Formats: sequence, structure tokens, C-alpha cells
Amino acid sequence: MRRDVWGRRVKLLRVGPPGREFPALLDDTGRLRDLRTVVDDLDAAFLAADGLARLAAVHPDDLPVLDDTGLRTGPPLRPGKIVCVGLNYRDHAAETGAALPAEPVVFLKAADTVVGPDDAVLVPRGSTKTDWEVELAVVIGRQARYLPSTQAARDCIAGYAISHDVSEREFQLERGGQWDKGKSCETFNPFGPWLVTADEIPDPQDLRLRLWVNGVLRQDGSTKDMIFPVVEVVRYLSQFMVLYPGDVINTGTPAGVALGLPEPKPYLAAGDVVELEIDGLGRQRQTLAPA
Repeated sequence: MRRDVWGRRVKLLRVGPPGREFPALLDDTGRLRDLRTVVDDLDAAFLAADGLARLAAVHPDDLPVLDDTGLRTGPPLRPGKIVCVGLNYRDHAAETGAALPAEPVVFLKAADTVVGPDDAVLVPRGSTKTDWEVELAVVIGRQARYLPSTQAARDCIAGYAISHDVSEREFQLERGGQWDKGKSCETFNPFGPWLVTADEIPDPQDLRLRLWVNGVLRQDGSTKDMIFPVVEVVRYLSQFMVLYPGDVINTGTPAGVALGLPEPKPYLAAGDVVELEIDGLGRQRQTLAPA
């Protein structure tokens, strides 16, 4: 959500068919507005050019109303790289039997895993251990390089969204090598529905995250349980890589994933429905399908 200069809250999103999404705004009355007269897209170039500040001066009533009947919601941003932090919740580390990390566990997820919040998630061929993970996603708004403090890191955050860090645990943990091949299968990062600007989330360490599988509540946690808070994650990552506008950080998941449940573990299969939400950031719903 974003407050314009008239003090009204709006949500930034992208709508349209896959690969042909265009920028839109959901105003505080629930009407969808077309942003194409103002910006080309919600992407790295938009953020680097201080696009959020420019949008704050736009009155929603001056934008054309869109008919949202049958209109797909895509990812709210065309991301750059996706950087992930594993084992970043105390309860999740405990349920998987892992020791609390002394430093953030970092891995990369392919940017082309990103799909819309309600798009189908494909179960990889041969998979028997596809798992769910609701995560707070941080969107970078300005270059972050060797940041000296968490305050400097806070200034680099454009906003927040929901990421579903879908994972294949056999590929991730039992097939050798790094975690990436269990994380970068196609459709493995539903993202959105909205980009919520940082000013609308006064405390990212006080958000409730929940996820349901076939109507059963599986994850119910809080960002209060993070081992490494959002601003420290951004500061830390900037010591090892340059973060650019449009980059996304998945900050970890709370307890309740299939991997941490008793046998037989209820891993996902085609036909399952996953729903997830984070306070203030909206809700996702995906149906699993075979790849």
C-alpha cells in the first residue's frame, strides 16, 4: 500500500496475461486503476528512477478505471535476482533439527521461478517431496553495497510482498550439491499480489504469516521469531554482493513445513490447494498441477 499526497492508501500491482502484465493501482475503494499513463512498468528501472516518489503525487481519481473481470494478477514487480535466507526462524530451525545459524544461511533462487500469486504451481517430474514455505519478501529500492549500518539498510528498502518459497526437499537435501536445485524449479516462487511500500509497514518484525494446505492451517508464525531481522539481513547481504533496485530477498519461513512434520509427511501433490497470507500484504492461492 502507498499513501498518495492526499493521504489515501493504494496498492501497487501488475495485471494481465503472463509475460504481458502492465502496472496498475488498487485504490482505497477497491477499484483497479490503470498506471500505464504514468509508468511503463513496475521494475528495476522504475525503482531506480525514484518511481515510488513520483507515484505518490498521482491522484488515483485521475487514472482510468479498469474492468477487473477475469483479469489475472501477476507478480507486482519484475524482479532482478532473488536472494534467500534459510533457517531464519527459531521455530523452523528447531522443527527441522538444525542448529541456529551463527550467520545468515544464504542461497540464490532463479528469478524465472516467479509467477503470479494465484498461478498454478507445478510439481516437478519425479518429485515426491514438494513443500511449502510462506515468506516475507523484501524489495530493494536503491543500490546496497557494503552498507555500514542497519539504518543504511532500512533506507534501501522500497517495500514488501509475499513470497511462496516452494521447495523440493529431495532435490534440495538428498541429491548432493547446493540447495538451489530444490529451490529453482519452474513456478517455485509465487509473488504478490501487491507491492506494499516500506512506509506502510512501520515494523516488519511484527507481522503474522499463515499458510493453509487444503484448508488445514499448517504455518502460523510471526516475523518476531526471525533470528536475523530484515534490516540486518539487508546489511549483511550487502557485504557479499551488490543489491540493486528490483532485487528481492526472501527472508525465511516459520515452523509448519512438511519437512518438519511427523511421518508420513504431507508433501504437496497435484490437485492440492495452498493459500497463504501476511498481515497487510494480501493473500495468495495456488492449485498444484503436474509439470
